[in-house]
Amino acid sequence: MNAVLDHQADACRADSRLPAALASNGRIAIIAPAGPAQIDTLKAILWFEARGYQCRIYPGVTEAQGYLAGDDAVRLADLHAAFAADDVDAIICLRGGYGCMRLLDKLDYALLRKHPKPFVGYSDITALHSAIARHAGFVTFHGAMLKSELLANKQAPTVPSLFEQLTGRLKRGDELEHSQSHPLTAVLPGAASGRLVGGNLAMLCATLNTPAEFDCREGILFIEDVNEPLYRIDRLLTQLRLAGKFEGLRGVLVGDFAGLTVQMLTPLLREIFEPLQVPVLAGWRSGHCDPNITLPLGAQVYLDADQRCLRLTQDLFA
Repeated sequence: MNAVLDHQADACRADSRLPAALASNGRIAIIAPAGPAQIDTLKAILWFEARGYQCRIYPGVTEAQGYLAGDDAVRLADLHAAFAADDVDAIICLRGGYGCMRLLDKLDYALLRKHPKPFVGYSDITALHSAIARHAGFVTFHGAMLKSELLANKQAPTVPSLFEQLTGRLKRGDELEHSQSHPLTAVLPGAASGRLVGGNLAMLCATLNTPAEFDCREGILFIEDVNEPLYRIDRLLTQLRLAGKFEGLRGVLVGDFAGLTVQMLTPLLREIFEPLQVPVLAGWRSGHCDPNITLPLGAQVYLDADQRCLRLTQDLFA
């Protein structure tokens, strides 16, 4: 299984395409590949129009089937339609929750490869980020979702960081903005370059031996999570270590772990990653937190724990 996945990942990266940046007055699609949420659709449309963008809300956004935003067929059709539509320039997910893994073996990866475009979400959406990275090969964005951040008016730099990246204003050599009110901590020293991978830690573990299994080789691993006690973070990281997912790892960026401080995490992070002799930078405000800063998954980055910075080493768009 792993050999097949590795071959697919290598072939995908060799054939990867850069999407186009979100243009002024571009159209943003809203889809719900995971859980349901009640929203004022008119308010959502006006929110984007006030910022100079058009908005198309797909059917699953207004549906609910228990803990899912509509059945699998509806959620899958919305995702495929949003990627296939030539007049859709970017896709933002409604919320996380659960549901993305149910779609993994049904996704049309050839369609996604043919129509690469900015795709945004986090939490449960990690499964789709990882699947797209492995089978479609274009950069996606771990960032703000409609229900959780955009309509909730989360504090800066949540929204500015999202549109700075989607519109291509962040260029090769630029440093990614982080929250000045939340200092970063160099848990382990050093600097490294690699492809930024990862997302929600529990979801990364859930993708093992699935079509969305992630690949850390020559990568910078980003992790975040919510409402997980320290012993469960230990269990999740240990599972990844025992599964060999840290082989070839070059560095670690630690996002927000709601309920756990960097000081609480530091001894565990050192125990897990110090034997690998990789830099570890913690306290990055991305994930289930406010602010929630966008990260370009799949992009080449430079992580410098000593200088407490993350820099883009490639352009994100064609």
